[in-house]
Amino acid sequence: MSLGAITWIITIIFCGVFLWIALRTKDEASASFTQFAIAGGTLPLILVLFTDIATIMGAGNFMGHATAAFKNGYSQIAFVFGEQGSKIIFALVFAGLAGRFTYNTISEMMDDLLVRDKVTRAIVGLLTASIMIAWVGGQGKGLGQIFATFTGMDPLPVILFFSAVFILYTMLGGIYAVVWTDLLQGIIVVVFGVLFYAYALAPVNFSFAVLNQKLAEAGLTGITQTAIPLKKILTMFVTGCFGNLAAQIYWQRCFAAKDARTARNGMLFSGIFAVVAVSLTAIVGMVSAALNPTGDPGQAMPWLMMNVVPMWVTAVVFTLILAAAMSSADSNLNSAAVIIVNDLIRPFVKADDKQLVTYAKWLTVIVGIFAAIAAIYASSIIGLFSKAYTMAGGSVVPVLLVGLLWKRNAGEAFKMGVHNSRLTPWGARVGLVVGAVVSLSSYGILWGVAASAASAVAVSLFTQPALQAVEQVAATKDE
Repeated sequence: MSLGAITWIITIIFCGVFLWIALRTKDEASASFTQFAIAGGTLPLILVLFTDIATIMGAGNFMGHATAAFKNGYSQIAFVFGEQGSKIIFALVFAGLAGRFTYNTISEMMDDLLVRDKVTRAIVGLLTASIMIAWVGGQGKGLGQIFATFTGMDPLPVILFFSAVFILYTMLGGIYAVVWTDLLQGIIVVVFGVLFYAYALAPVNFSFAVLNQKLAEAGLTGITQTAIPLKKILTMFVTGCFGNLAAQIYWQRCFAAKDARTARNGMLFSGIFAVVAVSLTAIVGMVSAALNPTGDPGQAMPWLMMNVVPMWVTAVVFTLILAAAMSSADSNLNSAAVIIVNDLIRPFVKADDKQLVTYAKWLTVIVGIFAAIAAIYASSIIGLFSKAYTMAGGSVVPVLLVGLLWKRNAGEAFKMGVHNSRLTPWGARVGLVVGAVVSLSSYGILWGVAASAASAVAVSLFTQPALQAVEQVAATKDE
């Protein structure tokens, strides 16, 4: 049986199982918007852990980083440590806090605890949704590339086919369909990932010395440079770290967890796995460069799978990438739709719970179509992510940190429904816009983070008297 036939058989089985899960969970997901978005905040550790692993290990982490490392070498690992290490930072610093609450989005949390301003909520929603949409498009692009290599098909119909499948089952089952399919996909990612790395790293005897020697023999000593400029390391680290800290998918899973401990442990263990696995993916990209130095970097992972590992391992790895891409796509698609409904529609339009669920389902379709179009026209998988990471990470995270650290009542813990921050609406708005603009400019994310935090504090100090006067008037009216 040919590799192309095996590829299609695996694909059809997978898609059938995912759609069956969606049909089994659609009634529970449709019960309320909170059920559709965060499963009512009831998920146990096993579902939180494997949905985190499956979501993290998408096509970008199994293919995009291999492509980037083919070109950038060891410097790509700095980005990996920032991007994936941020999950550990998130687990230790934020997951326990988020796990105490049942918000639907990070924007809603910031609105309730820190700002009380629907305009700020909408801006945060737009910025965080951009990451989710970019990730969805990236999974479609990755699957298109891998299918083109294995079957010779044009990537366009492949992207459209897979987009239609994950749009359908995410629309039907909401977060329930996502976490149950992710349980299956996450197990596949862990088991098959270990098998793949064992075969992919064997050509260099699992040795950096051998890898560097082969790269030198191929005339690629430039990508073995370890004396990387500090600014480049910091930029790549902060871009990956802050971009992930602004990602709705991780906050959403913490809100969906049954308690704070479950949220923290799920993110911590998945973060440790991600740092190791994605670093190995980057090294695999360098192995591909050493063995095929004149090859297309975009085909770094597929080339190695087609030419280095046995066919049965290639079929296994295809299953791995299919599971990873589908799980990451459905998670980000669900998160994007939830953000748009919760933060761009709900604060401005009167709608009951049933209407919100309907909006979320239709927006799942709309966002999925938009992301598929982005996947078709984007130049690379990582290219889809980097601008969204930079823009959201350089604006949302510094404003969030200012709001959390700059309390009105320093001794009080944050509680749902209690406003406990000196950050003002105008301070948050200006900080978000300045951070996004500066981060995307030639100054980069390091200056963007600093400018965002500084402007948020400065404008808040200037506007606090007016805000306090308004709050006093409102309190008087309530009395």
